[in-house]
Amino acid sequence: MNTLLLTGFPGFLGSALLPRLLDRREGATAVCLVQPQHAATARGRIAELEREHPHVADRIELVIGDITRPDLGLNATSRARLEETTEVWHLAAVYDLAVPPEVAHRVNVDGTAHVLSLCRGLPRLTRLQYVSTCYVSGRYAGEFAEDVLAMGQPFRNHYESTKYDAEQLVRDAMAAGLPATIYRPGIVVGDSTTGETQKFDGPYFLAGFLDRQLGPVAVVPKVGDPDTVRVCLVPRDFVVGAMDELSVLEVSEGRTYALTDPHPPTVREVVDRFAARLGKRVVWVPLPLKPTHTLIDRVPGMERLFGLPAEAVDYFASPTTYSTKNTTADLEETGLRCPPFEEYADRLVDFMKKHGEITSKAMV
Repeated sequence: MNTLLLTGFPGFLGSALLPRLLDRREGATAVCLVQPQHAATARGRIAELEREHPHVADRIELVIGDITRPDLGLNATSRARLEETTEVWHLAAVYDLAVPPEVAHRVNVDGTAHVLSLCRGLPRLTRLQYVSTCYVSGRYAGEFAEDVLAMGQPFRNHYESTKYDAEQLVRDAMAAGLPATIYRPGIVVGDSTTGETQKFDGPYFLAGFLDRQLGPVAVVPKVGDPDTVRVCLVPRDFVVGAMDELSVLEVSEGRTYALTDPHPPTVREVVDRFAARLGKRVVWVPLPLKPTHTLIDRVPGMERLFGLPAEAVDYFASPTTYSTKNTTADLEETGLRCPPFEEYADRLVDFMKKHGEITSKAMV
């Protein structure tokens, strides 16, 4: 019997991906590595999945562990259970742009190293499916290709730099013979059909900023050229659908895929679409990037006023675009495509307006 090991459950991507994987892999079981503090949430999520997707019933197990610890913090019984693993999906990471360096390194780099160590000892392993990010590009100026990593790029924060270091570990392991595929999602937003999401960050900071301004006019700081800077958005359903489809292709072994919109919207298009849904008229006010970043970061109350951390402002002046050549080519026969932003933007705003209980905090 085939066994899948999944980290990052019950997170935003893992929760949506798992039913798809089990649907495609008849007879397989999934073992989800979960930290003790998330065990109750994970059990609740499994119950939800079993109600919504009957085919996963009795096919998901929880194992208590921690990717930041050697041997993933597993006891002898759990280690023996994982010896039968045929496929590893490593999604767990810290996605907070303001994460402290020691936390980012421990989770993103050390955690990936520990998962790779496990993979090297699995006799039946057929593939490591590793989830990276488009933002291993840092502030690379130009189009960042899927097949490259080290381009001398500077990084905006510890999230980017540690995900870069982690992907380098995976690439080194691949060069040494480990069968693996790398996926680089862009800024993942809610489901393109329902708008559903688990946290409001990234472009939701912008939508919230627009919504909180009183009256019909919304003032937006112009920290970059809104007509040339593009926002690397991608809905969750495309990300999990693409990973599901690509993971079973023979050609995908050894490849890297940028999972994002091949025709991403500009900053102005994102702002105008959100503003229109919120009934706002936009007035742009030119503000240099660095002073704006410093203002939000250092002046008390500015982060609350703007509604976004200083680190998020940098992405509205990003010089990078992303090639999706591998993704587009290898998904062509599946019929799966990334929906354009204008098809689902209103659903993101509507879901945000209806769910004030959701915050920007990720599962930690």
